[in-house]
Amino acid sequence: MRDLFGTAPIDGLVLREDVVSAAEERGLVRQCEGLDLSPFRFQGWEGKRRTQSFGWHYDFDRGRIAEAEPIPEWLLVARRKAARALGRDPGAFVQALVIRYDPGAGIGWHRDRPQFDEVIGVTLAGEAMLAFRRRRGDGKFDRVKQPLPRRSAYLLSGEARSGWQHGIAEHDALRFSLTFRSLR
Repeated sequence: MRDLFGTAPIDGLVLREDVVSAAEERGLVRQCEGLDLSPFRFQGWEGKRRTQSFGWHYDFDRGRIAEAEPIPEWLLVARRKAARALGRDPGAFVQALVIRYDPGAGIGWHRDRPQFDEVIGVTLAGEAMLAFRRRRGDGKFDRVKQPLPRRSAYLLSGEARSGWQHGIAEHDALRFSLTFRSLR
């Protein structure tokens, strides 16, 4: 969502559309479907989405990051395309997370763990709505929504990354997200 002058609604939020082609998207979805994704677990709770981490993995039970298996070549290619489209060095994004959102799945309000810095997300197979909120001094929230079209990539840095919580609303179609993070 942008105003008449093309500026982002939150400093540090950047969206680029058509970062991958339709053919590349089909190939990436096939790769994602071939992974052994596990239910997302958070302090004894199991989410509706399924995930697999590469490079680094955040262990919610221990509250720390640990090394994971190396990022596969097909994800390195996607990382390179997305990072370059967003004006970032692909090599800085050392963690990759593949997330499968089945119909009815979303993710609640959160900030990515403080061990991570900038976040790039690539949307595949279905659209989503990325919502942001920030508590004001009067206890109410400022709210912003950013549509995520298929094959788009977004960047969360600065204020969008640290000053706002974000979440993904439940949706009706299968969606995959490729998330790449740099370390602080």
